Amino acid sequence: MEPLLILTNLPDATSAEKLARALVESRAAACVNVLQACRSIYRWQGEVETATEIPLLIKTTAANYPLVEAIVRMQHPYDVPELIATPITHGLPAYLDWLATETEKHDQK
Repeated sequence: MEPLLILTNLPDATSAEKLARALVESRAAACVNVLQACRSIYRWQGEVETATEIPLLIKTTAANYPLVEAIVRMQHPYDVPELIATPITHGLPAYLDWLATETEKHDQK
């Protein structure tokens, strides 16, 4: 099991909460932290832009990355959403075991 921490930002709390729930309910992620709003300054289409965004920290596995990406692409309102994945190289073993268990596909009976 290769645990991942994935970062994305959304334009408002409503879309952030909706995406977080979709990721956890589908078992694409074990947990999603919806953080407080932050200011982002970035270059887009040749212009420097400033926006308030809501960061999400998505805890999942490398095996589930394609599903996370598909859900983000489907629900994210941006044309090019930020989606950055970084491996979790160390962590409390019990937490990493929980992460693996919660992202496994189970029969939904």
